[in-house]
Amino acid sequence: MSGRLGARVQCPSHPDVHLIEDYRAGDLICPECGLVVGDRVVDVGSEWRTFSNEKSNVDPSRVGAAENPLLSSDLSTMIGRSNSDVAFDASGVAKYQNRKHMSSADRALANAFREISNMSDRINLPKTIVDRANLLFKQVHDGRTLKGRSNDAIASACLYIACRQEGVPRTFKEICAVSKVSKKEIGRCFKLILKALETSVDLITTGDFMSRFCSNLGLPPAVQRGATHIARKAVELDIVPGRSPISVAAAAIYMASQASNDKKTQKEIGDIAGVADVTIKQSYKLIKCFNQ
Repeated sequence: MSGRLGARVQCPSHPDVHLIEDYRAGDLICPECGLVVGDRVVDVGSEWRTFSNEKSNVDPSRVGAAENPLLSSDLSTMIGRSNSDVAFDASGVAKYQNRKHMSSADRALANAFREISNMSDRINLPKTIVDRANLLFKQVHDGRTLKGRSNDAIASACLYIACRQEGVPRTFKEICAVSKVSKKEIGRCFKLILKALETSVDLITTGDFMSRFCSNLGLPPAVQRGATHIARKAVELDIVPGRSPISVAAAAIYMASQASNDKKTQKEIGDIAGVADVTIKQSYKLIKCFNQ
């Protein structure tokens, strides 16, 4: 066997045979002749030995979660509970206790990060958006520019901004549905955060929501293409001035669906888009009157 760095480990008598790795002994064994070709192989897998006195421990790993670079005191050691006599002194007091290892600032950040993660999971947002929302919240928290606002409202607004900055915008109503605060409070924090961080978001368009709305409604690609064309022309010709892109997209979907075999009511579309039936009806009338 060659001692050169990066050389392939193989059996001298059977060089083409795939070696068997004995994880317990740390050996590489030739299955043909039984020769131990390599020893002291490092197992890079997880260590599942438990050091807890509880036999029914569902998670026997000895390692904690990955370090969060946004927290200043993220690493810690937690001592598990024990009912053994050796864990208590003569007075019945536990010998080993966990100290408060996290500062109040980091605790607030950790709670906000957990809330952002929970909201993202409920609406199936990718980790890139979660990371950006966490960073935005960290910047706002360190700047102390939104004193008096609840952390839940700030976290919801950061998630909304992260979605728009990553090119997958969500409506205020969608964020509000998974948040603990009102739509109005999220909107206020949204404006304050943009001003405090001196950042901006791209303007939303009808195309940002068209694919998702049509998919959630179960409409075929032909209807989606028709709705996209209608919405684009309505914006280019300024047929629906002052209307939000969401309401224009909803009206375009309603018009396209009515011209197909997959008809949807204004209420069905409104429930998905998060707009009122009356709003869809008004935008639909403006588009329809122009066509006539």
